[in-house]
Amino acid sequence: METKIKAAESISTGDSEFPQELSAFIEEWKVKPGSLIMMLHKIQETFGFISRNAAENLALLSGIPLARIYGVITFYHFFKTTKPGKHRISVCLGTACYLRGGQDMIEEVKTLLGLEEGGVSDDGLFSLDPVRCVGCCGLAPVMTVGTDTYGKLTKAQLPGIIAKYRNL
Repeated sequence: METKIKAAESISTGDSEFPQELSAFIEEWKVKPGSLIMMLHKIQETFGFISRNAAENLALLSGIPLARIYGVITFYHFFKTTKPGKHRISVCLGTACYLRGGQDMIEEVKTLLGLEEGGVSDDGLFSLDPVRCVGCCGLAPVMTVGTDTYGKLTKAQLPGIIAKYRNL
């Protein structure tokens, strides 16, 4: 077992390596039934997304076929296979937000930043994703930027909110 952990410490994920903590987490969880989603969450938490190399390394460490790993990654909207922007913008499209202009907020952010849903701005600062519910229905429409939440939005507020994050 010691050999596997040491090998995992040097496994490359493209720009970075699996940290020892992540390798140990995978070693611990790989034997538990239904652990794939937990391991994928930990990889995404560590790197911000799940690169092709990270998925391949997970397959090697866990013994789970790469096709199965990709089946889970592509099924669940939460998992990202491309590096997100420094500031992740999520616009809620749950029922309350949609009815109060959530889709209009998405269109305005796309226009302001020149990107598509799921895309990253040219400067790498922003990424945009629609989400199904933020849990703040009384504040609809709602947008989050990282861990900051903005409610009762209007299109006129969006340039100021985005400007706040350009210099962070």
